[in-house]
Formats: sequence, C-alpha cells, structure tokens
Amino acid sequence: MDGNKKISIAVIKRLPRYYRYITELLENGIAKVSSQELSRRMNLTASQIRQDLNCFGGFGQQGYGYNVEVLHKEIASILGIPDPFNVIIIGAGNMGQAIAKYENFNKRGFVFTGIFDKNPNVIGQDINGVKVAHIDTLEDFVKENKTDIAVLCIPKENAMEIARRVAALGIHGLWNFSSTDLHNIEEEFGTVVENVHLTDNLMVLGYRISELRKNGKN
Repeated sequence: MDGNKKISIAVIKRLPRYYRYITELLENGIAKVSSQELSRRMNLTASQIRQDLNCFGGFGQQGYGYNVEVLHKEIASILGIPDPFNVIIIGAGNMGQAIAKYENFNKRGFVFTGIFDKNPNVIGQDINGVKVAHIDTLEDFVKENKTDIAVLCIPKENAMEIARRVAALGIHGLWNFSSTDLHNIEEEFGTVVENVHLTDNLMVLGYRISELRKNGKN
C-alpha cells in the first residue's frame, strides 16, 4: 500500500466487516473466493469490493479471485490484528463490565489489562480475570504497563476531563461510550477517538420501523 495514499474513512470502516466474512470462509475451509461471491454474502457490489481492496494493493488475481488465507492475513495486518492492543476500561458499570466480558474482543487482538473506577462498591471485583482498581492508580498503571487504548464507560459530564487525563498519558486511542463527542482531543494530543452512540443506532432502527408501519407493513 502506498503510504502517501489517503484511504477514505468509509473504506476503513468496511475493513472489519471484510475481516469478519473472510474469517468465516477460512473457518469453513474455503480456499478461494471471487468478488462476486463476496458480493452475494456481504450485500455489496463486486465493483465496490474490488475498489476497496485495491486501495490496499488488490490481493486478487483475474480469473481466480482471492486466496482466502492470504486475504485474511493481509486484512488482519492492515487492521493491526497480529499485534495485540492492550486495552483498559474506565468505568466498571454495566457497560464496562459487558465489554470486559465479551470474548470476541480478545480473539480479535484486543486484550483487556486493566479496569478502573472510583466506586468503592466495585473496586477489587474480578471481571473476567481483571480486578477493578481505583481511578487514582491510573497514572501509575499506565507508566508500568503498555497501554494502547482506553475505553470510556463513564457519565458524559466526566468524559472530557478523563479523556484529557488519559490522552496526556500517551495512550493512542479512545473508544468513547460516554454519550458525548470528545472534540479537540485528537487535535490537542494526537489521540485517535472513536465515539460510539448506541442510542443513535437504536433511533435509526426505530425510524426505519416507523417508515415500514407508515407503508402498511405491520
């Protein structure tokens, strides 16, 4: 891949989906796949798939398609999966605990190494093999343990303060579930931020259901 080539965020956001489908093919013992077959499985056009993968070098052969094992390794490499990311969670409430217990994150190379909170009722609890520590120990933990990503599962009124605190420690990524967008963190610290708004997705689903009802599809 040309290091100077700017890849659109739309393509980047489709990569995990490609990885998921290619993983399924690999697990089912399928050795090769065409863009047409991927198109049928993923509900994307074959042209879109070829364009997306060509952004990273193509990986396919005309008349043959894609070697599934090679494509799986290449996409994994692009996503950084061969090199595990060490992840901490800030906020050990329902959301934080659910994320910590989701085994597929570990399978994808995201290893949870620490969980932090200020609530004395949860400090010391073991969540999927990781004990909840007090938030005041965050700085010492990060100094002693390589940390790539912090997951914020905290109230929105505390999000910016904690985000700045985390970014100042040199953590490269923030996965933010705090129901507020973290503006200026990337510009100020160079920390990559991915904001997640679960209610937004649910409301979009609600809208689509409402449209079906309007059209008489109960």
